[in-house]
Amino acid sequence: MAGPKDKQLIINEAWCKGCGICVSFCPKNCLEMVGGKVRLKQDGDCIMCALCEQRCPDFAIFVEDKKGEAK
Repeated sequence: MAGPKDKQLIINEAWCKGCGICVSFCPKNCLEMVGGKVRLKQDGDCIMCALCEQRCPDFAIFVEDKKGEAK
């Protein structure tokens, strides 16, 4: 089973409409809104739980294996 270090958070800013839902659901408070778009505050704090991915209505944020396979 892959751990957080084997994954990466991908944000597609072109698809992000700035609703902030992902920021609200992040249990580690590592997402923020900057210029109307979501951004990762500190990469080391993200536990790759994918709650942001599950809640994003626009599929603009997702967790992916570093090998390139979406989780």
